[in-house]
Amino acid sequence: MSKTIDTSTLLSVDGERSRTIETDSLEIFASEMEKVKDALPKKIEANPENAEKGLAKLVLTLIELIRKLMEKQAMRRVEAGSLTDEEVERVGETLEKLENKMKELKEIFGLKDEELNINLGPLGDLL
Repeated sequence: MSKTIDTSTLLSVDGERSRTIETDSLEIFASEMEKVKDALPKKIEANPENAEKGLAKLVLTLIELIRKLMEKQAMRRVEAGSLTDEEVERVGETLEKLENKMKELKEIFGLKDEELNINLGPLGDLL
């Protein structure tokens, strides 16, 4: 019976692109599993506190990414002169409020700026 290893959601340690391998050989199967083992967590700590903090970390990372993208887009529009003075003021206030709320949420969940990042393997860090 053929065994399938689907590594489509994993990146190998040496930075190779993901791939699916189908084999009847247990040796090949074990060898391929050995290659991707470092991409998997050593153990999963499934307790409510870790789950809550992990979810908060993911959500706040995505919000921070969106905030930075909005900020860059706003700066481009300001530099291009496509916003009125009132719109510039409103965008500035909104971004400042969002930044303050992010600080507050990071404090609540005990997260630091450097923790709000996702490593994308060979592509580098998200933020």
